Amino acid sequence: MTSTEILQQLKTLGMPSIKSVLLKHGIQEPLYGVKIEELKKIQKKIKEGHELSLQLYRTGIYDAMYLAGLIAEPEKMSAKELQEWVQLANAPVLYETTVASVAAESKHGLELAKKWIASKEAGIASAGWATLADIVSIKDDSELDIPMLKELLGKVAATIDNSPNRVKAAMNGFMIAVGTYVKELNSLAKQTAQKIGKVKVDMGDTACKVPFAIDYIEKAEGKNAIGKKKKTARC
Repeated sequence: MTSTEILQQLKTLGMPSIKSVLLKHGIQEPLYGVKIEELKKIQKKIKEGHELSLQLYRTGIYDAMYLAGLIAEPEKMSAKELQEWVQLANAPVLYETTVASVAAESKHGLELAKKWIASKEAGIASAGWATLADIVSIKDDSELDIPMLKELLGKVAATIDNSPNRVKAAMNGFMIAVGTYVKELNSLAKQTAQKIGKVKVDMGDTACKVPFAIDYIEKAEGKNAIGKKKKTARC
């Protein structure tokens, strides 16, 4: 399938009710309102396609950009292309899910994440923290820079209160990921979460809630899931 054919299919699959929900969750126009399950059906047909994913993402159409992340080949993504993706992103789910997961699975994830969390643009900073969370969820602890992660937990504790909404949410997600997926830092992550307390984020006109990190990590402990890695960051 070509990008033009896919866009035509996405247009026919769009639903006003889904579009309305997406708009409430901060998705920007243009978008068609295609259900994620429909995007995944297209993904199954295409499987993967580096150039096609780049073409779809560059359309600026949300549904196509999300699909681009599903069919991307992270190992083929250059740092320049990932930087382009984060610059073109214009919604929380693109920054914190699409860009973050593809970056985490690429060979440039850590380098870019460290760069992005220092950005003054909230979306880019949130993408950085989400990328770090995805990295710790899929990489073996032996591959992780434990001292750096300790420093980042300290950075979260020191700066989260004065950070923008989406950055707060992404920092909270990073703290949860470290506590859940990195055995050595489980206790430190819980201590950090206890120090910070429940993170308050304005989620707009939605039912979304930011999980209390301590509760989330302890729930994982109850399932004996601490340190169990995911196969992929993308879903």
